[in-house]
Amino acid sequence: MRPYLREMAEPRSSVPVVLLNEVFPGDTNALDTLFGGRLMSIMDTAAGMASSQFAHNEFVTVSVDALKFKRPAYQGDVIRTIARVVWTSRRTVGVLVRSCRMTRSNWDPEEICSGFFFMVAIDDSMRPVDVPQFTATSDEEKELWAQAQRARDAMR
Repeated sequence: MRPYLREMAEPRSSVPVVLLNEVFPGDTNALDTLFGGRLMSIMDTAAGMASSQFAHNEFVTVSVDALKFKRPAYQGDVIRTIARVVWTSRRTVGVLVRSCRMTRSNWDPEEICSGFFFMVAIDDSMRPVDVPQFTATSDEEKELWAQAQRARDAMR
């Protein structure tokens, strides 16, 4: 086994990553609602950060579960995106990403989109490398693992 793989036997951190983004005029369509592609970009960034924090490695997106846009976000809203690693395979990390809109007047989160992002760890030559394995221990973690596995299976 290569030395760096022994070092990576355990995850470095499984603490969720939280991003806050404001919806600016350039992020919106003619109805002043957030472009779906902009939200997907925010969610992808959060997934990459959660993966890198988990394994201390570089990652690229390999696939995304079917995202459902539940409600719009508007110009001036704050988007809170939370990403957490919930699943792993040999070289892939599955990240559950949830985005909520909040207004500056009440800061009550209202979920607008969620889904699983699957990220592959890569080396300096863009070749896949092994990742530490996530172990689901709580009932919630086990259910999220199962959901991520079903999402991954559905994409094959």
